[in-house]
Amino acid sequence: MVARLKLSLTLESSPEVNKVINQVRHPIWITTAKRPTARVFAILFGIESMARAIITSVVPIQTFELLQSERSVSILYTCMSLLGLISTLSIPLLIVRIPRRWVYTAGTASLILGCCAFSLDTLPGQAAGLFLRTFGAGTLSITLSLYIMDHIKKGELVRAESVRMATATFAWTGGPFLGVFLYTRVGLIAPFLVSIGFSLLLLTLFWYFRLSDNPALQKGPSRPANPIANVRRFVVQPRLRLAWLIAFSRSCYWSTFFVYGPILMVATGQGTLAGGLLVSLGNLFLLGSIFWGKVGMSKGLMRTISGVFTLLALALIGAGLAGQTYPMLAAIMLLVGAFFCVAIDTLGSATFIRAVHPHERAQMTAVYRTYLDFSEILPAFFYSIILTFFQLGAIFIALSLLMIFTSLFVWRYLPRGL
Repeated sequence: MVARLKLSLTLESSPEVNKVINQVRHPIWITTAKRPTARVFAILFGIESMARAIITSVVPIQTFELLQSERSVSILYTCMSLLGLISTLSIPLLIVRIPRRWVYTAGTASLILGCCAFSLDTLPGQAAGLFLRTFGAGTLSITLSLYIMDHIKKGELVRAESVRMATATFAWTGGPFLGVFLYTRVGLIAPFLVSIGFSLLLLTLFWYFRLSDNPALQKGPSRPANPIANVRRFVVQPRLRLAWLIAFSRSCYWSTFFVYGPILMVATGQGTLAGGLLVSLGNLFLLGSIFWGKVGMSKGLMRTISGVFTLLALALIGAGLAGQTYPMLAAIMLLVGAFFCVAIDTLGSATFIRAVHPHERAQMTAVYRTYLDFSEILPAFFYSIILTFFQLGAIFIALSLLMIFTSLFVWRYLPRGL
């Protein structure tokens, strides 16, 4: 016993042994990186929203001033939307070859280059700016969604999404008005310089937060990066199709609200100010994201989403019946619809995040995000036909049919356990 004690004391006092012990123990105490919180993603999303919102009303005005024709503007936007659809489906080709942080950086750079192109105030510059802005927004949306899926637990998704949407309220409420104010009062380049400033701030914070892929969630066989193969893989999964339908339907409401709400105000003599106020008030309802997040967690996604789509349809029917005869009543009903649509903004993405397999997130997210492109192309196409025979209110009633269909589809096929 005494011999063992002497040996132990000898070893502990030996510098060589202490050096070896320290070398062995050191890797065990390496600190692990903290998991990014919902607050981190909310900050990034809020700044990105401001970078895009500041010019969202400026770009169509500038485009119309260049082309002097609503039809020409529609054609240019349609062409850029189709190119944006192709680029969105191709983003996984970048993600599988380039580290995700560099893809996110490329998306931010695209926003900056797009503002530079818009500042040229030429038709080629406008076309290039529209494409770069679409590509940048798509890239940032897909990569940020992947980071969220990597680092936010499924049980925390609803709360995280509600915080993220609420953070963007200020950007989408004040950004469009501020952009137009700078454009008309300061000069053409002013809103684009402000947008570039927010893009640079976004890039700085992104690298400061040091977001990285979560290797623990990248297991499983890799899926093909070919866009056509990705679409086929997406379509054969019922829950992904349902998530896409939910996102497409609510995006159709917003695209209709942003374009035809102001047109309704102007066409009925309420003025452009009333149209701008309508859009601002609609965006203000994003503050309700926290409320809808709590409702979704207590009532379940299936009941909440299906019920909200039904209420949204009723609001659209009311707006359609009021139409141009009672424009202020129609505006109020559209605002009621905006309040309900915020619920789907808050809860809808959770249906996709909970359904997609970890090993094919990049590919499926790219296909999922095409709902934005289709929600800009398809409604405008059908509305052009409807408005040939009916007044403006008819498009709101037509849109309500899509909401009713989606409500029934969600009630029938979305799992009740979500």
